[in-house]
Amino acid sequence: MSFAPGAQLVAGGVRFAVRAPAASQLWLCLLEHETEIRHAMAKEGDWHHCEVAGAGPGDLYGYRAEGVWAPDEGLWFDPAKLLVDPYAIELDRCFIQDPRLAIYGEDTAALVPRARISESLELVPRSAPVFTPGGLIYEINVRGFTMLHPKIAPEQRGTIAALRHPEIIAHLKKLRVSAVELMPITAWIDERHLPPLGLRNAWGYNPVVPMALDPRLAPGGITELRETVTALHQAGIGVILDLVFNHSGESDRHGGVLSLRGLDARGIYAHAPDGTLINDSGTGNTLDFAQPYVRQMMRDTLRHFVSHAGVDGFRFDLAPILARGPGFDAHAPIFAELAADPLLADRVMIAEPWDIGPGGYQLGHFPSNWLEWNDRYRDDVRRFWRGDGDVASFATRLCGSDDIFDGVATRSVNFIAAHDGFTLADLTAYAERHNHANGEDNRDGHGENLSWNQGVEGPSDDVAVKARRDADRRALLTTLFASRGTIMLCAGDEFARSQSGNNNGYAQDNAISWIDWEARDRSLEDFVAALAAFRAAHPRLIGPQWLATGDWRRLDGVPMTACDWQSSDTNGFELRLAAANAQIILRVDRANRLCTLRSDAAPIK
Repeated sequence: MSFAPGAQLVAGGVRFAVRAPAASQLWLCLLEHETEIRHAMAKEGDWHHCEVAGAGPGDLYGYRAEGVWAPDEGLWFDPAKLLVDPYAIELDRCFIQDPRLAIYGEDTAALVPRARISESLELVPRSAPVFTPGGLIYEINVRGFTMLHPKIAPEQRGTIAALRHPEIIAHLKKLRVSAVELMPITAWIDERHLPPLGLRNAWGYNPVVPMALDPRLAPGGITELRETVTALHQAGIGVILDLVFNHSGESDRHGGVLSLRGLDARGIYAHAPDGTLINDSGTGNTLDFAQPYVRQMMRDTLRHFVSHAGVDGFRFDLAPILARGPGFDAHAPIFAELAADPLLADRVMIAEPWDIGPGGYQLGHFPSNWLEWNDRYRDDVRRFWRGDGDVASFATRLCGSDDIFDGVATRSVNFIAAHDGFTLADLTAYAERHNHANGEDNRDGHGENLSWNQGVEGPSDDVAVKARRDADRRALLTTLFASRGTIMLCAGDEFARSQSGNNNGYAQDNAISWIDWEARDRSLEDFVAALAAFRAAHPRLIGPQWLATGDWRRLDGVPMTACDWQSSDTNGFELRLAAANAQIILRVDRANRLCTLRSDAAPIK
């Protein structure tokens, strides 16, 4: 007999099913206020199930599991732990960190969220993705993006619904955004060390269950996400979800028992032969994609967000873990399974192509229909404008990185700054990280950022310093918008958002990471809008196909030679491209901190 995981409405009640192969007994717990009613579940094979007459939409529930408690053997059964359904669609509260979550025998019913039984979910009409490769992806931290927006009602700030506010949509359209990429929106838990420091996770890269939206971001649940996606689609803007399938918030050996760990830790998390947890994610545990059930749970999650919210695609954090079994395999089962799924085959798939496990750097090795974050683009562009990078590497990144990606088109997602690291403005104002507010003695975050500060660390009133920083920011942004392939802009970088030199704002759910809309550099914002308009008007400049032809000249107008490309004295070039009824000219002049785009004699100012 096969079981549909989770809570399924049936005539007169609800059928529950959950996978827990090694548990001796599972209990369904229906909860109302402080009352908990337990129902013994029958076991068939790896599954436990029961049907409860009279249960229905709005009811809250969890599970308790009995069995062996032997964490060193991957067995974490503790009937004192109320467990969240891995297939929960909606939760009644946020996850909170508490030492009792990890202590055997400590009851956690008052600590963990309860899953809420949903009505039959509305299906979104099937349509092709709005986003196509080659466009502009705009990376958004949903909460921080609108927490300080003056035109959005206070009660709506920080939510997914705020993204469909007319002011937000107008801003996205001004930048000609092709798709927003939402940093994790599924329910997450703080890392254990944060609450004692008075800090909270602000990014969401520590989820517990894969489908339930975080109540802080989506008080309206999946309906709120669906209505926001619909509004953005009507504006011609796609939606990509950043999902975390490399680890869960249950963390390392000392983490809490919240859901998967208390049901099937040995089948969900990768273990070494000696029984210890494998840590290819750097967060204490790693999901085991060699297990068919893990891959099934991922596919079910993606199908849920496509069929019930209409999202256009997904970005996968530490994506090599999806293809580990245990080593990375470019032909891993998950790729074929996604390609064969009729709901998912046409969705946009984006890999962050590295993790910290053996052989974890896999840029260029994902399937030919996947896009990949290109950190070599980021680093080579930063090095060039800092002054210690070579012009040949810079030009290669500008043209799509054909030294990395095989095939007829680039799969590069080009970016200069992302959520992780300095903002684009801070990149030009800080030579060192300033993460003291994170409570780790400034040891966390990247130590080498390929950044510079014009001789003054941090804010400066010096007119010359400010002018040079502005020129550097414009040069970086022009480079990005002149690059072939998909480009990504981190929200706020278009108007010089700063985090005061903090390059690891994951723990700063406050003004450090919230976007200050009142303080934005409107001149820079208008400049970026002009870049976006130019890019949209000249597909010859941006297409995903390789740049096969082009007239490359030195800054004095003489054609480039092999010696020019190899010389450390070469500080730029002029690239001329023939386009329909026009000529596109990109001029890169590092010595004078200038990068300009023009069509014939019409420059972007």
